[in-house]
This record gives sequence, C-alpha cells and structure tokens, in this order.
Amino acid sequence: MNIGIIGAMDEEVELLIKEAKIEKQENKAGMIFNFGILKNKNVVIVRCGIGKVNAAICAQILADDFHVDYIINVGIAGGIGDNVYPGDIVIGNNLVEHDVDATAFGDKHGQIPNMDIFDFKCNELLIEKAKEACKEFTEHNVFVGRIVSGDQFIADPSKIRWLRDEFNGMACEMEGASIAHTAYLNKIPFIVIRSISDNANNGASMDYEKFKPIAIKNSTTILRNMINLL
Repeated sequence: MNIGIIGAMDEEVELLIKEAKIEKQENKAGMIFNFGILKNKNVVIVRCGIGKVNAAICAQILADDFHVDYIINVGIAGGIGDNVYPGDIVIGNNLVEHDVDATAFGDKHGQIPNMDIFDFKCNELLIEKAKEACKEFTEHNVFVGRIVSGDQFIADPSKIRWLRDEFNGMACEMEGASIAHTAYLNKIPFIVIRSISDNANNGASMDYEKFKPIAIKNSTTILRNMINLL
C-alpha cells in the first residue's frame, strides 16, 4: 500500500514529515515529494502549494510517477455551515469546484462542461476510517459533508452565504476539489479533510496564528490514526 498525503502549506505537512521515517526525496514541478514509512505504511508526503492548479499537478504526479493507492488531502478551511465553528473538522464526502461557471450554456454553477458528474465523491472506506480516526476529538464537532473549492480567498460574508445556499457546502478552500477531480479521472480512492478556522455565517472567528497549531495538531492526529487503521 502506498498512500499519498497532500497539504497546501508547509505547516500542514511538516509534523508528518518529522514523524515519518523519510527514506528519500524527489523534486518534481518545484514540489518536494518525501518518501518514507509512517505507522508501518508506505507514504509520499508533499506540500503542493496554494490553489487548484498546483494541487492538481501534485495529484497527477502522485498518480503517474509514484502510483499511489490512496490520496489524502488535509488542511485548513473556512466554515460555511451555520453550525460549523473554528476547531471543528469537516470530512468531505464530495467536492465541487465552485468557481466553475458555464451557466451561459445552461449548466449550473460548479458543473464542469462535458463531465459526466457534478461532484467528486470521496471513497466510502476512507470516510469511515476518517470518522473513526476523529473519535478522540471531544472538544470539537466532526461533520461529514460537501467541501467546495475555488481559486478565490473568500472573505465576503455574502459570498459565503451564497456558497452555502447554492452548494449546500460545509467548508470552502482552494485545493481539495481539484485533487478530487484528478483522483477521479485516475480512478484513485481519495478523501479531503479540513480543520475549520472561521465562519462568516455565524460570526465565529479565530486568530489565524492562534488557530494554526490547533489545525496542525488536528490534521496530524487524524492522519496518524487513519493510516494506522488502513
């Protein structure tokens, strides 16, 4: 079993890299792919960078060059659901690219023209393992639902509400759906998991520097537990 682990920022993967027994590194497309052993599983851990294109390139390299069996993407996101608060976890069960707009041709927002699906569904086994891995998070809630992605940092509360109403999303970020898109085309089981930093819908916010170590701890713990369960 070979598991690809993607984070957008250094902070989202550095603890995992330190914890794993790294055997070698490869630089491709400006990304450092770290090969090693974590919880007795073969892993490839990589920081892809911000945005959908970087994330998709990274996922395709994992598919083509390193032949991963699973892709797990973790990181920070903004909350959309009214009951989602900072520190909560959203396990994606499907992902949509909210910035795709072909409505002029009769498609709904998020529908990629000529694709046979609207949303990219996470693997059921990985969802169950992620839920099991989150059981120790008693101070925060864990949700399973839709995550939406786009090449936009969303700070406008009205746009957040639109994402909620249009897509029934629980979290928004900038990479997950493009990783899901790539994994779907390559027939690789995947999952996207997000730690929530703020939510403009319910006025909840947390200082980013204060939140970052919480998110890193949450992501690291979930991944460690998940990998141990696979």
